[in-house]
Amino acid sequence: MNKLPEDYLSMMKRLLKEEYEDYLASFEEERNFGLRVNTSKISVEDFVKICPFKIEKIPWTQDGFYYKEEDRPAKHPYYFAGLYYLQEASAMLPAQVLPVEEGDLVLDACAAPGGKSSKLANKLNKTGVLVANDISVSRAQVLLKTLENQGVENAYVMAEDICGLQQLHECFDKILIDAPCSGQGMFRKDSDLIRSYEERGSDAYVPLQKKIIEAAIGMLKPGGKMVYSTCTFDPKEDEEIIEYALGLCKELRVLPIERCEGFCEGITPATKDCVRLYPHRIKGEGHFVALLEKQGEKRKAFPHIPSVDKKLLDLIPDGFHRSLQNGDLVLRKDRLYLLPPYDLPLGNARILRSGLLAGEMKHGRFRPSQALAMSLSLHKYDRILDLPLKDERVLKYLKCETLKIDDTSLEGTLLVCVDHFPLGFGEAKNGILKNRYPANYRYQ
Repeated sequence: MNKLPEDYLSMMKRLLKEEYEDYLASFEEERNFGLRVNTSKISVEDFVKICPFKIEKIPWTQDGFYYKEEDRPAKHPYYFAGLYYLQEASAMLPAQVLPVEEGDLVLDACAAPGGKSSKLANKLNKTGVLVANDISVSRAQVLLKTLENQGVENAYVMAEDICGLQQLHECFDKILIDAPCSGQGMFRKDSDLIRSYEERGSDAYVPLQKKIIEAAIGMLKPGGKMVYSTCTFDPKEDEEIIEYALGLCKELRVLPIERCEGFCEGITPATKDCVRLYPHRIKGEGHFVALLEKQGEKRKAFPHIPSVDKKLLDLIPDGFHRSLQNGDLVLRKDRLYLLPPYDLPLGNARILRSGLLAGEMKHGRFRPSQALAMSLSLHKYDRILDLPLKDERVLKYLKCETLKIDDTSLEGTLLVCVDHFPLGFGEAKNGILKNRYPANYRYQ
């Protein structure tokens, strides 16, 4: 075990009392690894049937499983098909407890690298709008890639300081804040965080956490619900932030979270319905989760009727038309986007992606994007090259190699699949498939 800071140990001893030694002993235990099924692509039941790994259910979420490190699921073709996302088990709880409904307008305020956003998108089920934001442009790029790989098409990906988006006042039905924090709950998992804590401590994060939750309260509709979570144990970053929020807004109240074995309640009377997760009590790392409601008359946003530009559709091969109907189709600098059918006052916000990047117009010809490939279901595009998992061409495709095709009658743009799940596009001619898999997605 790495040497832990003395002030941190003193705090944990005060918090845990007789359980303190059990907590320290957890640093010697093996780490737990988790994956969450992408239910936008496959049901949990069907995934369990085809899952190539030995998995064990995570108690607090219906779509999460533990796996063994030696299974290396990030190297499996099903990972590249977006059938699951690798996520620490405790980190699955915040998005699980936020009660997102179809048609909601949802904000993930501190969203990178995208695990919680992709879960929220699963709950939306291709309806409503997800605004996924991270203040760092480089982290937002990772967020964008995550959402594209998971097949999310109804999202705006932004890189903004969420505290400055005043135009989004009372816009959102649901908000998730996985706040920047001192990371004490991850010391067992990542020893680098110990060094970061020694440099900055907890106090450096508290002012930022207060600003973020204050901004989020302003963006939450009356009747809306919000989750605030951290991966730290310090009450200054957890319960005290919730009490600060309750003081800011008299309409705000803490809602109970369904308990699982090993969950601990918040440490003050006002926050007892919050949840604390400790690694000596559960199979997971440390987390704090609070579910809040802004009381008031609930009101829903009404989507506008999308208008499909017939002239734009004329530029696109007929085979793609079924996949480009649910939203506004717009052309921007030779790039074709499918925008979600909702008006959001995003103003001059720094937006990395608006809706789904469907493809590009190159020399008058439509070239579909990787994002479109990952969002497709087979009833929306029927020109496919479906390869069984054991076919050696699956890995060759993921390594961006040219493929041979047995059926020489297949010509033009093909959607390459593994066991019926899309991987990407290729161009077929005379029994050869020219690979269109993006180099930055390549199997290593």
